[in-house]
Amino acid sequence: MQSSQQKLSEQQLRDLLIELPEWALEDGKLVRDWTLPSFVDAIAFVNRVAQIAEEAQHHPDIDIRYNLVQLALVSHDAGGITGRDARMARRLSAAFPTSSA
Repeated sequence: MQSSQQKLSEQQLRDLLIELPEWALEDGKLVRDWTLPSFVDAIAFVNRVAQIAEEAQHHPDIDIRYNLVQLALVSHDAGGITGRDARMARRLSAAFPTSSA
């Protein structure tokens, strides 16, 4: 069994992207965009993401551009994408299944 701190293999990353097609690889991170109706809705969405991240003790990088929110997952301490990132991506996709949360 792979440690949650061990980087995922190329094959594991390919399999993850097949499982979660709304996510992509960018600059060594798992990324996904959500478009919200307004800036206020984007901030409310980020606050909901923050609650999930706190519960998991794994925090995404968050970029907010008016009503567009991009979440990026990478385990900085492991130097890449790990099982923790995959689990968080699954959890976020379950909580916010559409790109317009």
